[in-house]
Amino acid sequence: MTDQPKDETLAPDVFARLLSMPLEATRQMLAPLVPAAAAGDTAAEASRWADVAARLQSMWLAFQAEQGAKAVATPTPLGDIGWWLDAAQAWYKQMPLTEPERQKQLWSEGIQLWESVLGQYGIGPKAKNAENGEPDLPRHDPRFADPKWREQPVFALIHQTYLMLAEQLTAMADGIEGLDPERKEQLRFATRALVDAVSPSHFPLTNPLVIDRAIETKGESLVKGMEHLIADLRKGQLTHTDPTAFKLGENIAVTPGKVVHETPLFQLIQYAPTTDNVLEVPLVIFPPWINRYYILDLNPKKSFVAWAVAQGVSVFIVSWKSADASMADVVWDDYVRAQIEAIDHVCQRLKVPATHVIGYCVAGTTLAATLSILARRGEAAKVKSATFFTAQVDFEKAGDLKLFIDGQQLAAMAALSAEGYIDGRYLAATFNLLRGNDLIWNYVVDNYMLGKDYPAFDLLHWNGDATNLPAKWHQSYLKDLYRDNRLVVPDAMSVDGTPVDLRRIATPAYIQAGREDHIAPPESVWRLTRHLAGPWTFVLAGSGHIAGVVNPPAAKKYQYWTNDAPVDTLEEFVAGATEHPGSWWPHWLQWLRTQDAGEVPAKGKRVPGSRGDKVIEDAPGRYVRMR
Repeated sequence: MTDQPKDETLAPDVFARLLSMPLEATRQMLAPLVPAAAAGDTAAEASRWADVAARLQSMWLAFQAEQGAKAVATPTPLGDIGWWLDAAQAWYKQMPLTEPERQKQLWSEGIQLWESVLGQYGIGPKAKNAENGEPDLPRHDPRFADPKWREQPVFALIHQTYLMLAEQLTAMADGIEGLDPERKEQLRFATRALVDAVSPSHFPLTNPLVIDRAIETKGESLVKGMEHLIADLRKGQLTHTDPTAFKLGENIAVTPGKVVHETPLFQLIQYAPTTDNVLEVPLVIFPPWINRYYILDLNPKKSFVAWAVAQGVSVFIVSWKSADASMADVVWDDYVRAQIEAIDHVCQRLKVPATHVIGYCVAGTTLAATLSILARRGEAAKVKSATFFTAQVDFEKAGDLKLFIDGQQLAAMAALSAEGYIDGRYLAATFNLLRGNDLIWNYVVDNYMLGKDYPAFDLLHWNGDATNLPAKWHQSYLKDLYRDNRLVVPDAMSVDGTPVDLRRIATPAYIQAGREDHIAPPESVWRLTRHLAGPWTFVLAGSGHIAGVVNPPAAKKYQYWTNDAPVDTLEEFVAGATEHPGSWWPHWLQWLRTQDAGEVPAKGKRVPGSRGDKVIEDAPGRYVRMR
């Protein structure tokens, strides 16, 4: 595998076409409006606006011609957007939009709303004195918080009408009966996604901020936005942050270390100690292979790795290889074997009988299977303690990702993996869709319509650093765990030839969940406690799947909750929990030291690359750079 993909483009898919709609609308709408907009201006200004319209049209036509030529040679893996239209049609048929009573109700409520809103501006039969400050509109939403949405009655009317219709559509979806729970949730999700997509903030001529900025910049914001859009369509991925702002090993993933072991699936990085003594039992971290490992080593201020090293912990971390065609036959068993191999290698390298381990997200799910297998094989003593970051084993309450596991969606995913792996850009789009307003539409407005410069944000850089997945693993993971929930059924699954029974895990466990986690909901993470035979400590952290984990003490952000009482449910845990300000990392470290407080001098192979120690390369290694 090379450091660069064979083809930087992802053929136009539904997601890309969806992103193209706002600025394509700009191009179409701006052309006929340019003469009117410039009529009162000087000839020079009129010429400038005409030039902007011509540039927008030229850029878009050139891109369409470019993509048209590519489509002949390289057909899109999704084919046409027919399946998307079929889904929209199915959604429409399930919604009672055509019922006469419903239409009558919508019309009546709409008239009442319009009279109320216009009355705030002294217009119509319900006119009020509008001289006493800002209008008091009935509905509020962060997307329309800017005063410009209320300065003119037309934009107030537009966004208030939208919010009313959004409420009505959401209520309709909630009120539909006769659907099984999974279909009902899919309908609700589809409704939210559609409602979010058609917000007036996402279309240039119904967004006053876009209009004002276009006038202020004399149209250059629209040109810059078109440049951003076309660049994203070419690479097949939404850009969240300045792509030139961060470089691995220079200003992200900079904690000093060495790659000390390598397989076709992963590299093992050992970090250099910064204390005279270190805990005798080393720590091996398994990050999720859905993303790059450096989420735990973003920069020195945020790095969990650097912080743990500074506390006197010998830290190793696995850097997974992004999948390519050579990994077409990789399955879950291979990741379990990889975890066991990493543990064995660290034990042999440092001449210790056991390690502490951390599993984050999907790697935590796999870690549970690994611990079960070690226990069944009589090798549980290799792991002194296990920490789970936002990890699920019981997928009954696994959140919105369960909406993407029906037969049609699994078949669509299979169609995208002809070479044996799933392109990470598709997965990134799916995760972004779970928080569409925050991770899609906010950037559509800022990047494409307002033409803003990209921010320099390391977390968003990591989020956009797409990682490919082995297709066989991905399909079986979705079917066996998310759909069929087999991992919590004793001996229903076998991994590496050994049946999996989580009840055999007696290893002391520390389980962290994020209170606002939408990927691994806290209720789902909590259920791990119901399947372990050994002692466990559960901590509920403020924030979500990423910020709830990456919360260094120095930041003094968020909080966490503990409860030492014997409780059976998350609700009971929360009801009796004690809140603590700031990061939970020191609490975890204290727990880790209670498992084994023994220390040894930081010398010999505790210092990777020291005299006589053969290593492969400097951290962050090659694998994290592969695409």
